[in-house]
Amino acid sequence: MLKALVLDYGGVLTDPGEDNPPEPPLLTALRKAKRHGLKTALLSNADGWWHPPAAFEGLFDVAILSGEVGLAKPDVDIYLLTATRLNLEPAECVFVDDLAVNIRGAVAAGMVGVHHRSTRSTLEELEILLAIALRD
Repeated sequence: MLKALVLDYGGVLTDPGEDNPPEPPLLTALRKAKRHGLKTALLSNADGWWHPPAAFEGLFDVAILSGEVGLAKPDVDIYLLTATRLNLEPAECVFVDDLAVNIRGAVAAGMVGVHHRSTRSTLEELEILLAIALRD
């Protein structure tokens, strides 16, 4: 059973979507997942100087930034670290990234991977995997 939603920042959380919504669709989905009791994590290859926008305050149980932990996607260890910090097994986490190589790393670590190609397809896939509605 999936218990956590792990999202990349650039290209995923920043994707404005196809329908000009008030906020990026994956950010809305993250809020809904959190309200449904899923744990949430940000997993980014950002350096240690980057800080998530104020709009993200309280949305993530864990934020893993490559520059702070000395690991980078697609290294299997960064996904294992994320699961450990969420206090979950990798198989209980679904990871979304816009780069296929990073999805392969997550899957190698034991996570479920969703390759983000469009907000619509990603949300459809996540709704099936998580069995919750993530769109308005």
